[in-house]
Amino acid sequence: MIEKIEKALFETRPYIEYYEKLEKKIRELSSITQDEESFVNLLEREIQSTEEPFKTDLKIFLQKFTSI
Repeated sequence: MIEKIEKALFETRPYIEYYEKLEKKIRELSSITQDEESFVNLLEREIQSTEEPFKTDLKIFLQKFTSI
């Protein structure tokens, strides 16, 4: 899963407004779980509780992560 996260971070970087914040949040969430399904669920919950414009960054990352 770590490789998939790294690839998604790399591929979304040009489209992300707050890349450092995104990277920190993604690493935080991935440290909580090693299971991909649980990671996606955590990320979806984070998206619901986050304000724009960072919410869009999380959505972009999730879209790329699930398409890899």
